[in-house]
Amino acid sequence: MSVKFIGYIGFNNASETSGLLTGANLVLDRNYVDAAARAQEAGGFDRVLIPFGSNSPESQIVAAHAAAITTKLGFLVAHRPGFTQPTLAARQLATLDGLSNGRVAVHIITGGADEEMARDGDHTVKPQRYARTDEYLDVLKQEWTALKPFDHDGRFYNVKGGFAAIKPKNVPVFFGGSSEEAIEVAGKHADVYATWGETLEQTREIIGRVRNSAAKHGRSGLGFSLSLRPVIADTEEAAWRKADDIVEQVKEARLAAGLPISGHNPANVGAKRLLETAAANRRDGRLWTGVAALTGAQGNSTGLVGTPEQVSDALLDYYELGVDHFLIRGFDPLADAIDYGRELLPLTREKVARRLERGTALAG
Repeated sequence: MSVKFIGYIGFNNASETSGLLTGANLVLDRNYVDAAARAQEAGGFDRVLIPFGSNSPESQIVAAHAAAITTKLGFLVAHRPGFTQPTLAARQLATLDGLSNGRVAVHIITGGADEEMARDGDHTVKPQRYARTDEYLDVLKQEWTALKPFDHDGRFYNVKGGFAAIKPKNVPVFFGGSSEEAIEVAGKHADVYATWGETLEQTREIIGRVRNSAAKHGRSGLGFSLSLRPVIADTEEAAWRKADDIVEQVKEARLAAGLPISGHNPANVGAKRLLETAAANRRDGRLWTGVAALTGAQGNSTGLVGTPEQVSDALLDYYELGVDHFLIRGFDPLADAIDYGRELLPLTREKVARRLERGTALAG
């Protein structure tokens, strides 16, 4: 299988090392968005994730802008079900797919924290949200594929005569979540299952769970995406010093902002798993959990540390488990993306190509 790299376009060049943003002009920095899109296209990234949050700029609009200034770069648009009718969301994504010439995928973010959902007026609890997401994706996919008007009468949605004149070329569905509810929905709907950077043992286990879930729905061939924050330098010692510096910067930024650096109790299962890994200081290979421990494993917060050669070898260990997508971003977002494109991506692709050639030779 080939390997694909997914980068990241936030809305400014800040990260956990920078503390809280101040000033409206920093919330959406168009110059950064433009530079990040162009740099990651030039660096050979297959896609970039555009994140979603209850207090952040709107992901589809940012993706549309970035698509207009690039020609090859793909976009993984984070999207939260429940706030837009699935029929409308299907047409919005299909329109974006058409205008970008087939460069769009969607990352379904069901939402794990009740308090964050409440900011947008959603007061459901997590089991309800996953049930809603399941039905949402049923309707969304029907809108994409139906050749004649359809009806849908469900628990959350009631559609009469639904039909979209615009159909996407192909919008892959990425899906994440480690709870039993999430794994069930992923097995039914996901084209690519997305998980955070854990140990090889934990990654093998969750890939197995998702494959078992998919098999119950008669599905196979799912892709798997692993999210990581690589820290690379010319020597291993320099890379670990850099990682230690990042931990100190994150600690200082959180303390200055009045945010906790311990005693976290995250709402979602995936973050709980990462915190347990961080607490046990489990570093198989080059896995690094220093920032996850400080932040409560909020989002993509674990990394791999070493030289580009060492980190590339570590990525291949995950590749051998079935991971064919790597979602990577740094703590200095733009500069790190440029470094990854120059040093890490071509090296890893070359190694994967050599392994595929060896496999073909052996099979022949």
